[in-house]
Amino acid sequence: MGSGGLLVPVSGYVPGERWSHPGQNASSMKDQPDIPYSLKLHAAPTEVTFFFPLSDELQVATDKVAGKLSSTLSWVKNSVSHTVSQMASQVATPTSLQTPATSSSTSLSSPALSPSSPAQLSPDDVELLAKLEEQNRLLETDSKSLRSMNGSRRNSGSSLVSSSSASSNLSHLEEDTWILWGRIVNEWEEVRKKKEKQLKDLVRKGIPHHFRAIVWQLLCNAQNMPIKDQYSELLKMTSPSEKLIRRDIARTYPEHEFFKEKDSLGQEVLFNVMKAYSLVDREVGYCQGSAFIVGLLLMQMPEEEAFCVFVKLMQDYRLRELFKPSMAELGLCMYQFESMIQEQLPELHMHFQAQSFHTSMYASSWFLTIFLTSYPLPVGTRIFDIFMCEGLEIVFRVGLAILQMNQAELIQLDMEGMLQHFQKVIPHQFDSGPDKVIQAAYQVKYNAKKMKKLEKEYTTIKTKEMEEQVEIKRLRTENRLLKQRIDTLEKGQVTRAQEAEENYLVKRELATVKQQSEEVTAQLERARKTISQLQQQPQAKGPPRFSEESVLQLEKELVQARLKEAESQCALKEMQDKILDMEKRNSSLPDDTNVARLQEELIGVKLREAEALTGLKELRQQVRDLEEHWQSDCEPSPQRHLARTASRWKDSPKKNTLSELQDELMSVRLREAEVQAELRETRQRLLEMETQNQIHSNQLRRAEQESRCLQERVQTLTTQNKDLHVQLQEIKRKQAEIECKSKEEVMAVRLREADNIAAMAELQQQISELEIQKEEGKVQGQLNHTDSSQYIRDLKDQISELKQEICCLKGQKALVSQPSFDGIHIVNHYMGVGESYQSSDDDGAKDPDLQGLQPRSGGRIRLRAKLEDTDSDEEDGEDGDTLLLSVPQSKSTT
Repeated sequence: MGSGGLLVPVSGYVPGERWSHPGQNASSMKDQPDIPYSLKLHAAPTEVTFFFPLSDELQVATDKVAGKLSSTLSWVKNSVSHTVSQMASQVATPTSLQTPATSSSTSLSSPALSPSSPAQLSPDDVELLAKLEEQNRLLETDSKSLRSMNGSRRNSGSSLVSSSSASSNLSHLEEDTWILWGRIVNEWEEVRKKKEKQLKDLVRKGIPHHFRAIVWQLLCNAQNMPIKDQYSELLKMTSPSEKLIRRDIARTYPEHEFFKEKDSLGQEVLFNVMKAYSLVDREVGYCQGSAFIVGLLLMQMPEEEAFCVFVKLMQDYRLRELFKPSMAELGLCMYQFESMIQEQLPELHMHFQAQSFHTSMYASSWFLTIFLTSYPLPVGTRIFDIFMCEGLEIVFRVGLAILQMNQAELIQLDMEGMLQHFQKVIPHQFDSGPDKVIQAAYQVKYNAKKMKKLEKEYTTIKTKEMEEQVEIKRLRTENRLLKQRIDTLEKGQVTRAQEAEENYLVKRELATVKQQSEEVTAQLERARKTISQLQQQPQAKGPPRFSEESVLQLEKELVQARLKEAESQCALKEMQDKILDMEKRNSSLPDDTNVARLQEELIGVKLREAEALTGLKELRQQVRDLEEHWQSDCEPSPQRHLARTASRWKDSPKKNTLSELQDELMSVRLREAEVQAELRETRQRLLEMETQNQIHSNQLRRAEQESRCLQERVQTLTTQNKDLHVQLQEIKRKQAEIECKSKEEVMAVRLREADNIAAMAELQQQISELEIQKEEGKVQGQLNHTDSSQYIRDLKDQISELKQEICCLKGQKALVSQPSFDGIHIVNHYMGVGESYQSSDDDGAKDPDLQGLQPRSGGRIRLRAKLEDTDSDEEDGEDGDTLLLSVPQSKSTT
């Protein structure tokens, strides 16, 4: 480290200023973020290097720290004079880890250092110096950290010159933490293997600022990556994502000093790292959220090391899958996080579902930027420490902890209110420090096995969705092909109909041409026969029978007939070629329906009918011509008769015989024509009969097919009818069961009602008994206040009168023996005028012997007496010993 020693002009340091980087002036450095400052002291036997990260806690005690440090440096100067003289005379530019303070934008201020004697050092200063020397020894023994720091000093052109500061008021816990982390860095491999749990606990408590860069590299194994040597070459290349990176750089930490200014050092190094990674991983390229992670790395370390750490994060921490264009891993994280909310916060999950507030609306940035865009930078940095050690698990924990802490507020908000709450309220809940949210995060239940199970479920769901998408795509393709085929078939059907019509027209034309050809051929044949006959006849002595003009006329007609014949043959040949072509085309077309066959049969029938009609017309015309010719020959014209008679006398008998033979021949031809006509008519009728037979056969076949279809339909309907009958029977059975159940329920309800009525009657009876007891008490009180003997005598008189009345009504004698009234029990008391005594009236109504009794003036009471002589016929009332007594009103009132 001797060659790489960094010297700081201690005596020339002015409070509130920063030393500039080579190539930068002091004014340009004022806008740069606070970075860790390094101080290197050269002692006699060894070199002592101190790294003091500038943080918010240290800024509070800056003045005290500077004073104690100045006295410590003076003591070192007196003890090591040659080293102190070098420190006072040499100035070097330090390059250290680019670790801006988390959120502080204030510059470091400390008083100027002044020399003092060693006698002025307090015991605390001596203890601090000893601890600083111990820390320096630990740092020197860590070859990896020194190599990394030296390499960063050599390679980083963006580091800033630092200033020295230290705090003598650090607590013993902080000092022990520094020493502990120094030992962990020195013995990293052993600690990582044997004390992984203790290491995780320390990371959860927070990594000290000055150790964060090297610890992050050690956590992700990025300290010795081969790709670091390719970084300078990557910067020389051109990336297709450069425009996007330039556009989004201004949006990355826009309020942080290191990235605030346009074209500043922070923006340049951020652009370099993002560009280099977009060239290394062309599949992912550039994604906006990754710039925040790179920006945090650049706050802690040089750009080469930040690039290596970022590559490791993308490869080993699932970030590459998160930032892929498909973002499949982000969908998996959303699914797992939503399942955790559903399990642990069901009410909040139901509220989210009711408001259509999807998980991706608020949690996607948590996973893409590890909370760096959602919460203050100190909180995000602490969470990132744990993320470097434990992975995405901390994101799930912190996210669920935040939802637990804000569940009551979120349930009361709608979707817009929840969005505002996530954007404006929740980020400021942890301004005091991240310890609260970290503690809450580790109170959340997180099951790694269940997360694996959810991952398999999500993979299965996505696989099914992909299969469904493929199936839908295949069905759409098949549907499109079927539509095209249907269109083609429809066009082909139209084309076939047009071709059938053209074929029919061509056949009609062909029939006409054939007819014309036959006519011409017949005429030609007749002309030839006539010529041959004329040539065979011997020339007569007299003038020739035919003149030259007639012969020339016949020759002309013969030539015209031959020309017509040739034309007809040419046309016939053309029509035959056309028919053959049409037949080939028709045969190449698929015969899908019976309509085409029926059309062909119909066309054939019509053609045969047309041919027959044409032949019939021709025969009739020939017969007509022959008849006309015959009639013309047979007409009895006088001139013709004289000529024939003269010719007969003049001609020889041979000629007369010839003429007679000609007449017979004409008659035979006429008869032959008639016979041919009849034959053709017979053939025509035969064709008609065959056509009708074929039509009837087709109709019969169609009828049979329809009959089979109807039979099948009848069988199907019969089966359905049977099924419906079975269902109807089942429904009837169920209905009967339901009716039985309903009747049973009605009976049960009625029984319950009867029980309720009985219970009510019992309660009413109890109430009446209680009222009777109450009235008995009142009557007893009245009896106590009146003359009981007189009252009893009156009662006895009334009882005797009543008995006499009863005996009169029953036709019996009065009772001889008087009842004993020792056990008289008064049931009711006097009731006022106008009131009714329902029980006594009911007793009178029930006993027919007492219906004639009228109530007397005064109140009525019921007495239950023990009679000495009871009569079996005296059942007046409900009980055999109940009597109705009338008490005078005057006595009752007294």
